Order: sequence, then C-alpha cells, then structure tokens
Amino acid sequence: MGASNGNHCSFVLLAEFHIFEGAQLKYQFPQPLGVDESILAMSMLPDGAEAQLDDWTIFFLNQTPFNTISPVLALDTPETQPIDLPGEDEAERGKKPELLCVLNLVRTKHDKTLDRGAKVMALAICTRHPYIQIFKPLLLMALDDYFANPSQDCLARLFDAVNAIDLSGAPILSRSEKLIMRASERKDIFSEKFAHLASQQPTPYRPAQQHKSTNSNDSYSSFEDGLLMRSKVTERKENGSSSSGSHGQPGTSYSPDDSSFSLGGSAVWVGDESGLDLGVKDDVSSTTSSSVAKDSTITANSRKRRSTGASSSSSHLINQTFKPSQAPQPHARSNLVKDTHFYHTMVAYKDHHLPIKMPLATFPEEVGDYSLITLIKVFSNYQQVTGPQHPHLHTNGLQTHPIIILFNALVTGKRIIFLGHKRPAGEVSNFVLAACALGSGCGAVLRGFIERAFPYANLRNRDDWESVPAYIAGVTNPIFESSKMWDLLLDISTGNVTVAKDILTTWPVSNSVTLSAPLITRSGTLKAEASLGSEEEIARIAKEGAKADAFKDSNADRIFIDDIRAAIDDHFGEGLVRTRFTDYVMRFVRLASRYEEEATGSTKFGFPSASFTETPGHPPQLGSGLSFNDETSCWKELVANGHRIEAWRKTNSYQYLVADYMKAQSSCAIRGFDLMHQLMRFRYAKNMSDSEALAIMRTLVNNVKSYDQAVELLSCIPHGGGLLSLAFGLHHPRESVREATVDLFDQLRSYSVGVLFLQALNQFQRYAYVRQAQAKERRASDQQGFFNNNYGQPQAHPSSDSGHNPAGLPQTRMHSNSIASTIAF
Repeated sequence: MGASNGNHCSFVLLAEFHIFEGAQLKYQFPQPLGVDESILAMSMLPDGAEAQLDDWTIFFLNQTPFNTISPVLALDTPETQPIDLPGEDEAERGKKPELLCVLNLVRTKHDKTLDRGAKVMALAICTRHPYIQIFKPLLLMALDDYFANPSQDCLARLFDAVNAIDLSGAPILSRSEKLIMRASERKDIFSEKFAHLASQQPTPYRPAQQHKSTNSNDSYSSFEDGLLMRSKVTERKENGSSSSGSHGQPGTSYSPDDSSFSLGGSAVWVGDESGLDLGVKDDVSSTTSSSVAKDSTITANSRKRRSTGASSSSSHLINQTFKPSQAPQPHARSNLVKDTHFYHTMVAYKDHHLPIKMPLATFPEEVGDYSLITLIKVFSNYQQVTGPQHPHLHTNGLQTHPIIILFNALVTGKRIIFLGHKRPAGEVSNFVLAACALGSGCGAVLRGFIERAFPYANLRNRDDWESVPAYIAGVTNPIFESSKMWDLLLDISTGNVTVAKDILTTWPVSNSVTLSAPLITRSGTLKAEASLGSEEEIARIAKEGAKADAFKDSNADRIFIDDIRAAIDDHFGEGLVRTRFTDYVMRFVRLASRYEEEATGSTKFGFPSASFTETPGHPPQLGSGLSFNDETSCWKELVANGHRIEAWRKTNSYQYLVADYMKAQSSCAIRGFDLMHQLMRFRYAKNMSDSEALAIMRTLVNNVKSYDQAVELLSCIPHGGGLLSLAFGLHHPRESVREATVDLFDQLRSYSVGVLFLQALNQFQRYAYVRQAQAKERRASDQQGFFNNNYGQPQAHPSSDSGHNPAGLPQTRMHSNSIASTIAF
C-alpha cells in the first residue's frame, strides 16, 4: 500500500494458440523471465479456452523451482527481495524471492477465415500487489489494442501505463486499522487520513444518498445530515436567532436540541441522527482544519425529548448550557472521498482515462476479488460429502459441515483440488483464492496458503505442482479426479466433496494427542468435575473424540456455520462474512494456544491461561487466555479439536504464526495483559465480580491513551456489538466502574474513529454516556471552584496518568479534548 509510481508491473506477457504448434508464448516484455516458456503458455491458455469469449486466470511465480524467474537483467524492484521461510537456516534464508501474482486475460475472437474459425490470445501482467483486480480495465483495453494492431508496442504501452499509476497518496494502514475498516460499512471510516488530498479536490464530494449500515446492531448515523445541520446552525447563530424561536418557525434552520449533545466538541447523538457538531482530534500525523471558537457555547433546546430510557432525574441536563473548557480542532469533512475503503486515482491508456479503486485493507494472503459467499453456497450440503472420516477433517463426525472440512484440510496441510469440468478457468481460480482466504482468516490471522496455491493448474506441469506439499490447486481437466495425488477434492459443478479413500494411510492418526484427565488437571487451569463422570468415562469419550454424541449438539463449528448460512440467507454482504471468518480463525488460534499449553505445559503464541485472582495486600491479577463459561465445555472443545490442532502444529502456517506473534508482541501498542480476554469477559461472562469489572475497566483506562492504543482496542472488539459490551459498565451498580467507563469513552472520543464507535451505540447507551459525562464535568467544575474560593489561585495538578490523586477525586485525563481538561487542588 502507498506505493509510489512504478514497480507495479514487472513483466507483460502475451501468448497465442497456434493451430499446429499449440500454445506459444510470443512476447515477454521488457525481458524474458527465465521460466520455461511452455509452462507459461499453458498457464495463460487454459484447457477449453476456445469455448469462452473472455476468461480470467491467475497464477503465481517464484513458488517452486520450476516457476521461479531468473531474468537476464537484474530487477531493481521489491520482487527480488528475500523472504524468510520456516525451517531454513541462516545460510538458506534470502535465496527465495517474493511471490509474483500474474493476472491473465484470455480472449477468443471468432473469424471464419481462420483454420479453426477463431483466434485465441492471452495477455498477462506480473505484479507484486495482491489487489490484482484493479488492473483488469487496463488489460481489457490493451488486448483490444493488440487485436487491432498486433505488435510489441502494445505491451510496452501497457507496461508504462501500469507503472505510471500514482499510488503515492494512498494512506498506509496498520493491521489494527485494516481490521477496523474491514468490519465497518461506513464510507467515511478513517476519512482523516485523506486530509492531505483536500487541496487536490477543488469540488467537495456530495454523495447522492445517505449511507446506512446493513448491520442490525449498528445505529444509523448520517454524517451528511450532520454537516448540513451544522451549516444551518452556523447560519442561525450568525443571524442571532434563538434556538427556541427558530425551531418553532416553519422553514427556518434546524437548531440542535436534546437529540444531540456535544462534549468537548465531539458529537455523540442521543435521539435524531442530526444536529451534529463534530470536532475530534485526528491521528497525530493528520492535518486538521475548520477550527471552532474555543469559547463557543452549545445550548440544548428545551423541546420535549423522546423517551431515551434514561431516568427522569437527569432531565435537568437537557436545559443546561454546556461549555467545553477547550474545544479541539475538528476534522474537515467537507472533502470526503466517495468511499474511504478505497484509494481513488486515475490511469491513462492512450486517449482514455480509467478510474482505479485500490482497496486499502487488503492483506497479502488475499489475492484478487474472491467471494466467500459463493464458496459457502456451492459447498453447503452435508449429504454431498463422501469418503472415510478422518480426525483431522471431521471434527464433528458426520455432522461436520463441508466448509469446516475444507478449513480443516487447509490448516492441517492436506492436498486439495478444486475441479471445474467445462467451467471457465477463472471461476476455478476464484474458488482456490477464496479457499486461501478462508484458511488464513481473510489474511488477518494466518499465512502460508498463497505460497502453495495454484489457482489454475494443468497437465503440462503436473509433476511439478503435485510435488509441492499441501498444494491447493484448481483444475478443469476431469482426469485429475482419478488421480491418487490428492486428499480432498471439491467439484464446483456439483458441490460434491470427496475425501480420498486412502487418507487414513497417507495421514495416519496419532494416538499421542488424546488429552487425559490427569494431563488436564496438571496445569491447574482445568479440573475434572463430577458431571464429567469417572476417569474411565473421561478416557472413553476422549478416545472417541469428535464422534461423541455429547459434542455434536453444542459443537462450536456447527453453530458458527449455521450463523453464517443464516446471515447469507438474510442477504448480508461479503464484508460481514469475511469478518466473521476472521473472528473464527482467531478463535481457533486462541483455542490451539490453550491446547498447546495443556499438552506441553506452555504455549508459544498466546498468553498462559489464568483466571482473575485477588490476593489481600496485592493488586488484582487479570485473567488471560481463551475464556469459557465453564470448564466442562472447555474440556470438550479441546478434545474435539485436538487432532486438527496437533496436525496444524506440524505445518509451516504454525511456524509463521509463532514468528508473527513474537513480532507483534514486541511492537503492539497495548502490552502487559491479554486484551482479547478482557473484552471476551465483558461480552460472554455469566458471572463477573465487581472487583474484576473494575480491574478490567481501570486497566483499559490506563492503557488506552494514545491513538495507536485506541485503534488496537477497537480492532479487538468482537464483531456485531461494537462498544455495547463495554457500555454496560455505564449501568454497573458500582460507581467506580461507571466512572472508569466514562473515562475510557472520553479517551476514545479523543479520536475520530472512537467517535464513530460511540455513535454506533444504541440510543439508550449514548444517552447514558452523555448524561454521566456531563455530570462528571459539573463535579469537576464544582471542585475547582471550591478550591479556588478557599485556597486562591489553583496549583498545577498532575495528570491522572501519574497515578497521584491525593484528594481521591475522580481522575480526568489531561487532554485538550477531555470534558474537563484541568482539575486543580
């Protein structure tokens, strides 16, 4: 992301089918790749290409020795930068270049004057970017150009046009920012990162219609209405009209009333999604504009409000004038781009200017424009799974869903083939790419799938790609179905899923993965309960594993797939399905960490499992690891997943994760405790003590202060609820928990992305936050006035960050965007 001009395209290839010589590679620009030309030609001209007018195929270079490039002239591009692979020593590292993605367009042009009545040609570009779909318009025009004027000049024009694309202005997002963007349907998410483009947009973008989230758990928020209302409020203030008078007159400007409260310049809507006066602090690297007067006063109108679920005792807040101590600089949202999920630019090809939309939240394991919904719809029938059961694949016996079987095959390193007889090669390729995204959690959790993927594979190089361990291949020739070189075959035409007959011989089941009761009780994190039966019964159920009937009814995988299918049936979009699979793979990793700890005594890629503890005279210790409602369900799930976890621990994907985890821990913004565990406790815990709730909330307040920390917290929030689980702290019976929740929300409100999350809360939660935040502001003002009257000029008060609070007063973070930026003693 954020690449500058050039280095987008390394090579341009052109192949054509010759009546006597077959598939031939005609041009390689700007120089030969050094790869067997017949292999390239066969990959560019798939079987049955003459039956399709247009077809798109994808394949990769630099995967294996047979498709590793060795150009005559050295390339001064990132493609030749070495990457580290697991299992390689220091001497071997750095010898293998980065993968190249090849996007190929095949076209059949019918001509009765030719011997076969048609001409079949293919044009391809080699790029290091995973978002290869953005280059499709250029390939279409370039191939048309070549048919009209067949010469190498067409390849040169395409090469120059692709490398002339200017992506230097594209924002570079962190992993946390990408996760937030992917989970949000708001088209203005992280819009502050486009502030540097404001001068390049003389005409502000005005969307034709409002954006409304399709997530039923999200509140409808319209920034466009807010901007219009703010302009009307400004006009009303300039005209000197009172809020009550102008509201009652038809046709006059709208005045903000109790339906919106502005705390420190940041709007948190309560009733109608209007009356917005937005002012938040953006990322430290972003520029801000459109300043507001520091002494501006936002007066709530006295119009009778709708029911908000808040107590009537707080109704006096509605008529009070709120004066923020220091209003921040609001972000200039008048230059919003159409959709901040993409970076919009233009590319010139000959006399045409084509729009380009580069996705900003793409991970390297996500190649092309794949569809998980299509993958799930095709393979969704339990009855179409044939072949023997294997513990690595069938984690719920015969009730294991085909998609879960596919996921298990991916993470355990099985050989997988997608067959599409008489189907376009591009369609088969998309299934392979979707499978890679499925196994990796849409690229956000695991990796190591694309490097063994062959979206279109053929007979010409069969021996080479079949020799790759755990390959994921797409084929159109049915001869591969009779081969014995695969472990799982999925037919995209029929939806049939076939497990190889000899899979138990190829992948023998190890008996060493069975968890016994003494092993589980060894670490003290799990205890055998009477409800589980005797030790003999425990051992029997553990040996049967996923076949035990007790596991089937409450199997987590089955519940997850049923939820996904219901979402698809209800016409939820691809974005939601991808987010749910990211959460699923993340939970699988946390479960594997717990299993590894139980089986070996420690884990290499997670926090050790522990529960919340309190010791007199010592600070409370927060829990960590994957949490369960009860130990029985934890033990059952560990046993059901033991085989696939053990198989996954022997793959490159596991080695990659261990390395990635260590790197992430050294660079993450929030350290010292298991953030995910605390958020899961707030969402799923049935019984949580007051002391644990207070300890968690205070820990979050003390560790979520900077922009990076706020973004990391928001990226870990479970999908579907947003801040809702944390917002229940606003209604906790203990006052200290409520105050800590307000402090946390105040700190999140310091950043525009935090404001969006607060606005996504339901009306009841938003009102509770605003009411308590204003009460906190009044208390701080009263305390400051008391000390001023009794002790004269207030002394400088250390910030709450230092932990010094001699008077025991509610601590407020020293921040220009806080409700009360100073508390004097």
